Amino acid sequence: MQVIPNRFREGFDQAAAGQGAGGFRMSGWVPCLERRALGESGVEVRLGHDLLDDYLRFVAGRCRPNSVLAAGFDLKVFFGFVGEQPAEVTTADVLEFIVAQRSPLNGGNVVRLADGEAGLSARTIRRRLATLSGLFGYLIARGVVKTSPVPSGPLTRSPNDRGRRSGRLPLIRTPRTLPRVLAPAEAVALLAALRTARDRAMAEAMLLGGLRRCEVLGLRLEDVQAVDRRLLIAEGKGGHQRIVPVAGRFFTTLTTYLEQERPKSDTSQVFVVLKGPSRGRPLTAAGIDEILRGARRRAGLERATCHMLRRTCLTRLREAGMALEAVQAQAGHCSIESTRIYLHLADSWPAKEYHKAMDALEADLPQGGER
Repeated sequence: MQVIPNRFREGFDQAAAGQGAGGFRMSGWVPCLERRALGESGVEVRLGHDLLDDYLRFVAGRCRPNSVLAAGFDLKVFFGFVGEQPAEVTTADVLEFIVAQRSPLNGGNVVRLADGEAGLSARTIRRRLATLSGLFGYLIARGVVKTSPVPSGPLTRSPNDRGRRSGRLPLIRTPRTLPRVLAPAEAVALLAALRTARDRAMAEAMLLGGLRRCEVLGLRLEDVQAVDRRLLIAEGKGGHQRIVPVAGRFFTTLTTYLEQERPKSDTSQVFVVLKGPSRGRPLTAAGIDEILRGARRRAGLERATCHMLRRTCLTRLREAGMALEAVQAQAGHCSIESTRIYLHLADSWPAKEYHKAMDALEADLPQGGER
């Protein structure tokens, strides 16, 4: 069992819980997050409280390991802040938790580079509230509590439906922001800065195929369909499978890696460690992140992440005229709403549509000097 250090006991985890005007309210019970691997891909997460551990086991039966870890950490942060037993949590506790999460860290001296704001992002807080809602829904089903202390947003009414409830506004509003992508010159510089065929093949899988980091690391030798230039994604997000085409350049780089660099290994994972005591073992998420950070520094780029490579691929595909439904299939999005962001990233498409419509409108307007 791996124990993740309890930062609430060691100076408080300001980045996680948001030390600010709300401060911390500590009590006798302090959650301690522990994790243990189950099989090749499973995970068991515990917090040292029977009800919370039961809930995390319930989540583990429905969700992927990363979701279980996120839920465990969210609950650790919340109960480390409120210092109450689950059945004693009130709506006031939850509201105070929200305020503390949004409070500036380190006296406001730390801000996020993405938006210049202090405190945690609205998306993070919203996810943690969703975790709490799931927990108390579970406790209601078990008869531990009668109602959930997690408040919902105010009711909304449609102007055409008198007195009819049409939904609720979100308690935490998350801004719609455009994700960052790499310019073509930046992508070329990044690929040139990678030192091995293995590293280039992983980057090209994301940059040319739109794979997620976890999908790259989860690729098995039997998933590679080189003749058809396709990859089977056996362990996609949410456990969904799909087959995606990838450019021939990726398979050329992959062949070089498999024939010249990949050591003999008992694992079927495609990408493994090349050197050191872990030689031949599957590469980890921390390993691929470290590789990309080094390449980014050598290329002189300010920012480059695995997800930026994926988003760059999907943006370029849309710019090249690929149908939105096809981009959705390539990306592995369950909902096309997740794919619509690339309508805005691929800015040449709305610009063409705008100018096409504007040309028609201007044809009906009098020319300069005409009355």
